[in-house]
Amino acid sequence: MSSILFEIKNSIAYITLNRPDKFNSFNREMALLLQNRLDECASLHEIRCVYITGAGKAFSAGQDIGELVGEHKIELAQILSEHYNPIVKRIRNLPKPVIAAVNGVAAGAGANIALCCDIVVAAESASFIQAFSKIGLIPDSGGTFTLPRLIGWQKASALMMTGDKVSAAEAEKMGMIYKVFAADLFEAESKKIAHTLANMPTKGLAYTKHVLNYSFNNSWEEQLQLEDQFQQKAASTEDYQEGINAFLEKRQASFNGK
Repeated sequence: MSSILFEIKNSIAYITLNRPDKFNSFNREMALLLQNRLDECASLHEIRCVYITGAGKAFSAGQDIGELVGEHKIELAQILSEHYNPIVKRIRNLPKPVIAAVNGVAAGAGANIALCCDIVVAAESASFIQAFSKIGLIPDSGGTFTLPRLIGWQKASALMMTGDKVSAAEAEKMGMIYKVFAADLFEAESKKIAHTLANMPTKGLAYTKHVLNYSFNNSWEEQLQLEDQFQQKAASTEDYQEGINAFLEKRQASFNGK
């Protein structure tokens, strides 16, 4: 079977990391296939939300160590430049909301790919591990940028250096993720969020995502100017007009993503 499962249903693209026997660790094939599917999500208007999860017991254990050793090993420089950096860039630049539904362990690059998504939810049995220090590496896949901004410098530094496992409940408490769901509710509740987003004003959500991307580095004045620019773009969409009409007519809005 393919290492990436892909299905479009009700305007949602469901992407499943599918190497369950390897805890969905990334090899080159899976990394490149994920990039291709993210490109497809960006290009197809019918897709209005992306939902990423893992098959089996894990979300992703990160890099498949087998690719780092042996006669046919892949150098880390190539793995970063051709595998992980393109994945996280695609997620952050994709003009649609991306949900990470973390069903189990998310370690190393697997954790940081999840954490760069727009909304991260987890099953109560899930966990997050910055596993890099265990083998003498530094966090990659944008982790040194994303994690301190989610939970603060001190906690991020400690988790990256110690490699401590963080439970889903702890991750929610420290602001690393959005919500935790009990195992029997996880799939239904996480997909409910995807359905909600898929029926919202897609361009407005994309503009929100874009402005948030710049908020990390902009000055106050620069961010106000960016908000002004993209608020005008949002106000020119069909969905904005539909939202206004629905409010005035006291009815439920029906957005088309345009």
